[in-house]
Amino acid sequence: MIQIKRVYEPHATADGTRFLVERLWPRGIAKAALEMDGWLKDMAPSTALRRWFDHDPEKWTEFKRRYVAELDVHSDAWKPILARARRGRVTLLYSAHDVEHNNAVVLRDFLNRKLKVERKKP
Repeated sequence: MIQIKRVYEPHATADGTRFLVERLWPRGIAKAALEMDGWLKDMAPSTALRRWFDHDPEKWTEFKRRYVAELDVHSDAWKPILARARRGRVTLLYSAHDVEHNNAVVLRDFLNRKLKVERKKP
């Protein structure tokens, strides 16, 4: 199972493996203070896409389409997350204030679809 969580929420043992999926380090958190298993900058949207989106909910549908297109091109970046998710729970950490319109939501859904397809294969 792949879930998402804001970096500002407390760490829980139920989080499993925790990956930060932001290109920029979250504001107000010391690097030593964030409990995580890896910082996957390459999983975040490109700088150009991140700047274009600018957390504008009106651009959400197009942002999702563009971000998924970027993810499709960079399978080497997300395959390790899938491998980890096959062995247990994975939590994708993000810093955005908007819990519904952020890259971790898109990434979680993208990866869960990939896992679902794998399970259907004979």
